[in-house]
Parts: sequence; C-alpha cells; structure tokens
Amino acid sequence: MKATKGRRRFKATNGRRRFIDYPRQGREGPRRWLPSWRQWLGTFSLGIICLAGLFAIVYANVDVPNENELAGQEATVYYWADGSQMVSVGAVNRQNVTLDKVPDSVENSVIAAENATFYSDAGVSIQGIGRAVVNMISGEDTQGGSTITQQYVKNTYLSQDQTVTRKLKEFIISLKVSNQKSKREILRGYLNTSWFGRGSYGIQAAAHAYYGIDADKLNPSQGAMLAAVLKGSEQYDPGLSKANHERAVERWSWILDRQVTTGKMTEQERAKYREFPEPRALSKPTSQAGQIGYLIDIANKFIKAGTGLTDKDLARGGYRIHTTFDKQRTRRLEKAVNDVRRQNLDPKKRAADTFVEVGAASVRPKDGAIVALYGGTDATRHFSNNADTTAVPAGSTFKPFVLAAALQQQVDRPEVDDEAGPVDWQKRFGDLTGALMNAENPPFVQAGQRIGLERIRDVAVAAGLREESMARLEQTFPLGTSAPSAIRMASAYTTFTNGGLHADPYAVTKMTYDGKKLPGFDRTGPEQVLDAGVAQQVSGTLEGLGWRALGIPGGKPARQPVAAGLTEPGDRMKSAWFIGSAPAAGLLPGSGPGTGSGSWDGTRPGQAPGAGDGSEPTTAVTMFRNKPGAPELLPMNGVGGPKTGLGTTLPPKIWSAYQEAS
Repeated sequence: MKATKGRRRFKATNGRRRFIDYPRQGREGPRRWLPSWRQWLGTFSLGIICLAGLFAIVYANVDVPNENELAGQEATVYYWADGSQMVSVGAVNRQNVTLDKVPDSVENSVIAAENATFYSDAGVSIQGIGRAVVNMISGEDTQGGSTITQQYVKNTYLSQDQTVTRKLKEFIISLKVSNQKSKREILRGYLNTSWFGRGSYGIQAAAHAYYGIDADKLNPSQGAMLAAVLKGSEQYDPGLSKANHERAVERWSWILDRQVTTGKMTEQERAKYREFPEPRALSKPTSQAGQIGYLIDIANKFIKAGTGLTDKDLARGGYRIHTTFDKQRTRRLEKAVNDVRRQNLDPKKRAADTFVEVGAASVRPKDGAIVALYGGTDATRHFSNNADTTAVPAGSTFKPFVLAAALQQQVDRPEVDDEAGPVDWQKRFGDLTGALMNAENPPFVQAGQRIGLERIRDVAVAAGLREESMARLEQTFPLGTSAPSAIRMASAYTTFTNGGLHADPYAVTKMTYDGKKLPGFDRTGPEQVLDAGVAQQVSGTLEGLGWRALGIPGGKPARQPVAAGLTEPGDRMKSAWFIGSAPAAGLLPGSGPGTGSGSWDGTRPGQAPGAGDGSEPTTAVTMFRNKPGAPELLPMNGVGGPKTGLGTTLPPKIWSAYQEAS
C-alpha cells in the first residue's frame, strides 16, 4: 500500500504520469505550491538556455556599422534672432595619427586611467554594462565602467544616446570588434576618436589644444594630464576653474602612481614628475572673435541646462541653433562700450585705468529674452565672459530689492506691529527712498534687521537673481555684498518695470538636429513674483535716481529711464554699476514713466505705467578692475580721472551711449 501511494503522487487523476508535477501531487498546504529543487534547477537551466539563444540571435543580427560615419559630420550653425547666420562652428576637429606617433608613456597613461586590463580582457565589462543599465532605469548618471573597446565602439559606430538599446548594441559590437581587430588597432581608434575638450577629438588635436605640440612630443607628465581629461573635460580641464584645476591635479597624480602600480613606470621615473604640467591658456577660434564667442558661451549654457547635452555632444556638430540675440543691439552695445572706454580711459597716463573690465547685458521684460550682451574686449583674447561673471559685488544696485522686500511686507502683513507699536509704513518707505537717493547705508542695514535678511534674499531670488550668487546673510548683506551677473541683474530689474511679473532669462528659441526639433526650449509666460503696486513704487523711485545719474556735466542727455539703479561713490566698493530701462518708443505725451503714484494704463495686466509693451530691454552695465589670474578685484579709485571718483559715472555713460544709438 505504501508503494502504491507513493507512485500515485506523480500521477494525474487519470493514472498517467504528469510531465511537470506542479502543483505538486501528494503535498498539502503551502508545500503543494513550492517547487522542488529539481524544478528550480530546471527552470534556471531553461532560462540560461533561452538567454544564450537570444544572445546568439542578437549577436548574429547586429552588424558592425560603417566606421566612417563621423566623416560626414556637419558644422553647428548659430543664428541671430532675425534668422540670419551668426557663425558656423566646426566641423569635428580631429587629426588621425598612427600609434608610432604616440609615445608609449601616453598610451600607458590612457590605459592606466581608463582600462588597466585592456590587453587581457574580452573588450567588454559585464559589471559596467549592468551598472549602466540599472542607472539608466533609475535615472542616474550612466557614465563610467566601460572598457576602452566599448568607448571606442561608442565613439566610432554609435550615437551618444544614453539608452538601454544603445548600451546593448555597444556590448554586442564591442565583442565583435574585439574578435575582428587587434588590441593595437582598437587603441589607435580610441586615441583618435576620444573627446579631450577644448574642441578637440583625438590625441593629436588635444596635444595642440593643451600644449601647442604634436602628440609625439608629449612627455609622460603631459600624457597623464591628457589622460585625466578623458574622464570629462568639463570637470577636469584645469583651465576652466579652480575646482577643475584641483580635480585635474589629483587625477594626474593618481594616473602616474597607477602606472607604478601596474609596472609601466618605475619609482625613479615617477619621482621626476612632481610638478603639474600646466597647459596653455584657453583660446577660441578666430571665427568667435569679438562678441561672438561670448554669445556662443551663453547660448551653450542654456542648451546644456535645457537638453542635457554636453560640450562633447555639441562639438560633434550638426546642430542648428536659433538664438535671441539681436544683431544690431549687440553691435550698438559693443560700440557704446568701446567709445566710452576710448574717451575716458587712458592706461598710459593713469595706472587706475589699467585692467578695467566691462560687462553688460540687455534682457527683454515681456519674455526674458537676452537680446544683447558685452562679454569683454574679444572672446579670443579675454576668455572670461564679463556679462556672466559672478565675482563682482552689486553694491547699491542691490538696495532696490531691500526696498521691494519692505513694501512687499507691507502688502503681506499690513497690520504688523513692532516694539514701538504699529508700523508707520509710509515713513519706512520714505526713509528707504530718501536713503536710496542720498546713498545712505544705515537705513538699509536697519531695514535688514527689521525685515529679516532671509526675506530680502528671497525677494531678490524671486525677482530673478540666482540663490548661489547671494552673499552670506550678514549685517552688510542689504548693502550689496552679493555678486550676481549682469544678465541676472538686468533680468531681475525687469520685474520692477513689468508690474512685478518676471520671466526667466533665456538665449535659445529653437534647436534642431538632422532637421528634427529638439525638446527643452518650451517656455511659459511670466509669473507674478511681486505685488504690482510694489513694483510700481520701486520703479518710480528708481526713475528719479536714474535721471539724476544721467545728468553728467557736459554729456548729452539720454532718454529718461523708466527705472535705473547705480552704484554710489559712497559704497567704497570695487565695482560700478548702472541698470536702466528706456521707455518704449511711440508712447504718447503724458503716458511716459510713472512716478509711483499714477494709475495702471491697462496695456497688460500688472504692467507699470511707461513700461510699454515690454519690448524695450532692461540693460545692466558693470565695471570693475581685475588683473588676469588674480583672485581679488582691484580698487576703482581714480578710474577715468579724479573727477569721476570711483568711476561710477562710466557705466551710466555706456548706458546712455547705447540708448542714443538705438
């Protein structure tokens, strides 16, 4: 009976043996549904067989693409706002070289940095592929973990898309390439197709970009530095920032040490390279001379923020980029700066007139479009973009945000009391207005204590300044210790002239690749960030301040600004600013700039009197002194001659000349 019962466990009710004993006969409860170890093993084996079969099918059907695809790359073209071509950049900057033109030390540096097992591995990293796929699914960074063979395949045969499909193709093609090509062929291809930054693809172009020499002249230390930037030039090009320099030095040192560990360099040879091989200064191609290089710099920053593309992606070319930059306004702004500099600065006579830098930007209030900027004397000689620098203190041009914060608090909390009883808002407003007009600092320090420095900062950020450009919240914070860029200051001041409405600044309207429009450039309308009445009162106050600033003896009066701010001589700071908005053309007599007590003109909800239709840009001009390579700004005392005090009359002159030319 026992044997009979045992046999029945494996038979169905009709007496026949079941092919798969599941649910399991003769088991009760949860055990009936738990597979046996044989079933687990069989399922696992079947899965392995299916995966192997699928892999074989995919392997057989994925061919190695044409290696010469990169030869057809196009240049990237940038367009002015009117649709005319601004500049054509590219195409790919690459000069192929054979491995006999690449020193062994450079090859060793690259292998040590990117793939120490290059000569012994199968060309793929299963662990790296798995990590990349998991990261892609979770939305994290997919970089890192690829072998040199995989990177070569990606550079040569595939797109830069971060997708699971592309990663799997990379894996299959890498296996095939590893079987079809020698390691030396793969290394040569990798060194000739890799992105090194500074617009250079390949070791030969990189050697010229960083050291001005051919690849065969690179020494082991220079080779290690170039191997360091392979990890990502935006983070490791030492010429881009101090932080980059620190990262580059650390990785350069690690690569040299790594070669000692792998036996490619002796301790004695390593000891020769203790001093970091500083590359040559950054430079731009001559096609980006004048303001063009600065315009491209700003456009690319907005592209990278909106699309996730990198400098490496952009350098491959083929893009069509339509910008917001107005050709005529940009040329007039450059002419205004050059004329004022020529008429007022003489470095040969006055030491104070040396190292003077100017940055400027014009932003359209209605939509935030950056229509013009001045980044420096010439992008091919002065690389830093003065219109986008965040190293120049705002001074008194920050005080209107304190005034706005005080007025906004009146709107939000009209019944608030302080230690002395109910707040006399009119008196407080009058005190700050008078202090702004008379360049007095104590009332603004006191306002910071009453309102709260956090509230002032929040109002400034809501108006358009970046939080990362805000200074520490100390007692002097309301006096303008923060260092926003000219672009952001112009953008924030549009909030005052636009009835409290603010639109984030932007520089690119459309971007296409291979005829297809890229996402990332859709825009929403301006948002109400300040009460309309608050914006009107601040604008009215600034109007009088701007008119006074433009009353330069012997100078031709410019159009009266709707709103303006300037750095006062009493600031004793190392910068001078002027920010102004010209009234819109075609306004009827009597409908000009508001004084702070007029009524809305009904042109657009929330629009201040005199602001017109929002098409007239707000322009910020900053001036400072900075010796190249020095971290600190120099004093502005005596710039332009003793009569100009701290040189504070020069930014208003530039603004005035810019308006007169329009």
